Amino acid sequence: MLPTVGIFDSGVGGLTVAAALHRIAPALPIRYLADTACFPYGERPPEWVRERAVDLAARLLEDGAGLLVVACNTASSAALECLRERFDVPIVGMEPPLKPAVEGSRSRRIAVLATPGTTSGARLARLAAAYGQGVEVARLPMPGLADLVEAGEVAGERVESMLRAALAEPVATGIDGVALGCTHYGFLRAALEGLLPEGVRIIDAAEPVARRAVHLLREAGHDPSMGEPAEVLAQATGDAAAFAATIERLRAAGADLPPIRLEAQAAI
Repeated sequence: MLPTVGIFDSGVGGLTVAAALHRIAPALPIRYLADTACFPYGERPPEWVRERAVDLAARLLEDGAGLLVVACNTASSAALECLRERFDVPIVGMEPPLKPAVEGSRSRRIAVLATPGTTSGARLARLAAAYGQGVEVARLPMPGLADLVEAGEVAGERVESMLRAALAEPVATGIDGVALGCTHYGFLRAALEGLLPEGVRIIDAAEPVARRAVHLLREAGHDPSMGEPAEVLAQATGDAAAFAATIERLRAAGADLPPIRLEAQAAI
């Protein structure tokens, strides 16, 4: 029997990881927890995010998860090491895909789009120190952008004007890669492609994280390719109807989402 993969994020953003995981291993049981009652995390103190991440991880483990994915860059930066010390299951975290962006850059200029919490966090600082030598890395905090995505708004003037203003200077300096440092931003790929010059790559960590989770399951002796396709079981800590409405707006906008079965509101 395949173990359940528990995924949590502050909202719908981590569904980009759930979608990638479902594409790679459709039969894998996935339980998704959206902490919409406390969204957004990006401007909260790291200590608060760490404590909240522990509570969410504990809930997913109580519900039977055998592997956890922290599908949030802010929560990974604040809590990943703490979670790995606290819980005896494999835990996969998110980090801005700065390394692959640097490795694929010819101009030696890239940008990282992220929340304020991630751009100022220790994890991105360590990545820049490890892989950003000799590379111009524009760190672009995007307060409010994840809020638009969380409401199901992934196109249109408000989204485009925010992205255009943030990217104008880095594009003018010749960046050739944009690393997405927030899982919500994976839903903005089409908007970004419409704004960025030809040849500027968009690098998203959702699929590499999903592949890492599958690799860990295989190492533990499981075969995620076995079985019939499964639905993603999803809960929100906030208004369940609002969460469902956002998912429908994202589907209507053409977002890549797995089959989802919504459950009652999660009290945490």
